[in-house]
Amino acid sequence: MAASMSPGDSVKHIRYLAAALKAPRITEAAQRLADQARDAGWTHEDYLAAVLEREVSARNASGAELRTRAAGFPARKTLEDFDWDAHPAIRQQAAALASGGFLTQARNVVLLGPPGTGKTHLAIALGITAARHGHRVQFATATDWVTRLTDAHRQARLPRELARLRRYGLIIVDEVGYLPFEQDAANLFFQLVSSRYEHASLILTSNLPFSGWGGVFGDQAVAAAMIDRIVHHADVLTMKGASYRLRGRGIDSLPSIRTTAAEPDN
Repeated sequence: MAASMSPGDSVKHIRYLAAALKAPRITEAAQRLADQARDAGWTHEDYLAAVLEREVSARNASGAELRTRAAGFPARKTLEDFDWDAHPAIRQQAAALASGGFLTQARNVVLLGPPGTGKTHLAIALGITAARHGHRVQFATATDWVTRLTDAHRQARLPRELARLRRYGLIIVDEVGYLPFEQDAANLFFQLVSSRYEHASLILTSNLPFSGWGGVFGDQAVAAAMIDRIVHHADVLTMKGASYRLRGRGIDSLPSIRTTAAEPDN
């Protein structure tokens, strides 16, 4: 019946069908590609595939944008904007991570290095890439995550909150080590790590080597158990160099960060 319709009626019918499918962009794509299909001698199958491909691409882009907005990133950073000249040693590792394979394998990523070396930038960029690959992402600093978990614990809904977070393909924990945790907070953070172990991925950034995490979490045993779960299936990228924030400021470096292995004061 559609073959006997006038061009105007066909457009109206396509518009109606597109609305029924909740895919309004199909109407525009069908009209835009019709002349191209006729001129190039496409088969009906070629034309249909091209129209649907436009719809799927637009829908994926829209979904990626929604996931990126919902992730809570403090800024938008991309892999293209990253200063690879300052970190040539990790470029190949980062490119492999950008493919998203670590997410399907529930692997973690740990970015270690001094302040200002681009750890947060790279974490955000990988998070945005994950959103484009169809994964739900959540970003927050370590202290913010502890605050969320503490609130859930006080409201007797911590197990439910941890189960909800497991539905996110990627959780990013920024700035591990900038502030020490009290014992209760360290235990809550440990539960977050444990709940995701071999289920879903974490990206963590820290200004401290793993040897300094005992001081952050106030307990060497808790820190050791946490690190064990994090690095069992993980890619660890060490970022070196001076802070990009100090460039052109006449300051060569920041004060070194002491760990538990530091020499005692005299």
